[in-house]
Amino acid sequence: MEYYGGIRGIRLKAGEGQMDAIEDFINHVTGTEFDQVPEAAIRAAKTFILDSLGVGLSGGNGPWVGEIIQLSQKWGHGEDARVWGNGQRLPAPGAAMCNAYQIHNAEFDCVHEGAVVHSMTVLLGAALAVAERDRGISGKDLILASILGVDVACHIAVAVTTALKFFRPGTVGSLAAVTAIGKMKDFNREKLRNAYSIAYGQMCGTMQAHTEGSALLGMQVGFNARNAVVACDMAAAGLPGPREVLEGPFGFLRLFEDAYDRNILLAELGKTWRITELSHKPFPSGRATHGIVDGCLRLQRQIGFLPDQIKSIKADVPSLIHQLVGRPIGPGMTTNYARLCAQYVTAHAIYHGGISVDAYNNNSLTHSGTNDLARRINIIVDDNPDP
Repeated sequence: MEYYGGIRGIRLKAGEGQMDAIEDFINHVTGTEFDQVPEAAIRAAKTFILDSLGVGLSGGNGPWVGEIIQLSQKWGHGEDARVWGNGQRLPAPGAAMCNAYQIHNAEFDCVHEGAVVHSMTVLLGAALAVAERDRGISGKDLILASILGVDVACHIAVAVTTALKFFRPGTVGSLAAVTAIGKMKDFNREKLRNAYSIAYGQMCGTMQAHTEGSALLGMQVGFNARNAVVACDMAAAGLPGPREVLEGPFGFLRLFEDAYDRNILLAELGKTWRITELSHKPFPSGRATHGIVDGCLRLQRQIGFLPDQIKSIKADVPSLIHQLVGRPIGPGMTTNYARLCAQYVTAHAIYHGGISVDAYNNNSLTHSGTNDLARRINIIVDDNPDP
């Protein structure tokens, strides 16, 4: 299949000599100033910065937080930036890792649904660590940097035409973070390109952690925040990297993703501000569980049934939804596994009228009524051709 993209006013077939699309994103980032951004994008940025800060503070009570902070102290000494809600000062890369992990560890962070990306998570963890270390960054600087970071991550991700191959919130999240830091530090084109490529060399995010419901899932977000800070520091010092970050033979869109539409990749750049398309999470669970949960709660309010009156529930979902949250309930579920198990979170919501952060404590996870109901919930792949 051939896709066509507009490159500086010339229409070319993909793969026939046009410049890597990273150049268009670099143009967008370096050429956009605060007064060029629509008010709706500025309002959205303020909203989701605050949302992410709140979620990150809450995440300070999450699993493995203490251990990660203690380990970060061993990996380097410095007082660049604070861990949110804890106050421990760490070198900026360590603080970025801890804070990004805290934003994501409860599955409560805002999301761009079309991109399948928690696009503020890596970005804000990294950008605020650098801002605290380097000083002189204004609120306007952070807002513009956040808008452009979300733009880069989500314009890239919405162009992908296949299901997740790697953990996209981590992978394109690192590009969002580099964008934000580079904009705050007024990188020129060469420095920004190098920062993207050095971050790409460190990029990580396996979907195996998602499949198994491992705590590594949130840690991968932290790793990419840490690596984005390192990449920007290296680029600021003049270290070079490869140029064809997105579309080279081993570029991001050919290695980390399987297929993409170049028209979609570039057509809305500078026209659609992706931060206005972010959405809050109403529940601290995988976003793909929310449609099932919301549908069941609405029916419960309308009909007034009790959990014990339910014979069975069948949810027909697209293949991607099943991949993300169709996992079976079982004994000994971890917190991370349960957050991504539609059977469990739906049953818990029906019993308790919703899902809160305490839905994953031991008493909740072992609640016999919830587990019995969960086993009567069937998540079935439908014939929707859109994954």
